[in-house]
Amino acid sequence: MEITLHTLLMNEPTVLAVITARGGSKGLPRKNVLPAAGKPLIVWTVEAAFASTVINRVILSSDDDEIMEVAAAAGCDIPFRRPTDLASDKASSMDVVFHALQELPGYDFVVLLQPTSPLRTAEDIDEAFHLMQAHNAPACVSVTEVEQSPYWMYKLTDDDRLTGLLEPLSGVSRRQDLPSVYTLNGAIYIANVEWLLKSGSFIGPETVAYKMPKSRSIDIDDDIDFRRFCQKVESSHFHSTK
Repeated sequence: MEITLHTLLMNEPTVLAVITARGGSKGLPRKNVLPAAGKPLIVWTVEAAFASTVINRVILSSDDDEIMEVAAAAGCDIPFRRPTDLASDKASSMDVVFHALQELPGYDFVVLLQPTSPLRTAEDIDEAFHLMQAHNAPACVSVTEVEQSPYWMYKLTDDDRLTGLLEPLSGVSRRQDLPSVYTLNGAIYIANVEWLLKSGSFIGPETVAYKMPKSRSIDIDDDIDFRRFCQKVESSHFHSTK
């Protein structure tokens, strides 16, 4: 979707979704276009973005012809080819987002969506955005609860003795009594553009967290992750909204 006259007249925030997918994956070659439960992996993210009610425009940032062809066939806008220097292992997602914002100025918010998190839904995107607005926060990122608490993790000394990673909590001896701990799941990053350009990161003291269940927090990095994802969606008949 483009920014409409109605959106401007109603003073509604304009939201740009940037799907990042470079070629040359080493962990799983061609992972973004591999067939996953009947459609290329990247299409899961494209469809979720289009089904979101808060996003005005969905674009792809890529350097790979095959990825761009697959995304375009799914309806994704491809206004530019990602520069070579932003398609290397050393380039960060933030560099890619900043390039997109430079190429496409004028949006109030930007949403970073990575194809490696295919089970994030349109509802997740919308709820994360509304959570950010409800807290009057400049940014929101998705998280999931970790299975193993860092309070029960250890480092090893040079002579192989255990030392706690964190200071032990007084009076806590059972796992179920430990505080909940969360990690980024890589599915959703949202920020006010002006704030993001100044802060340089989606994560800061003002960022709020949108909690997602482990069942939708899969992050595909290698063949094992991809096989697990395919088995999950084929067995559960999970389908992203369209």
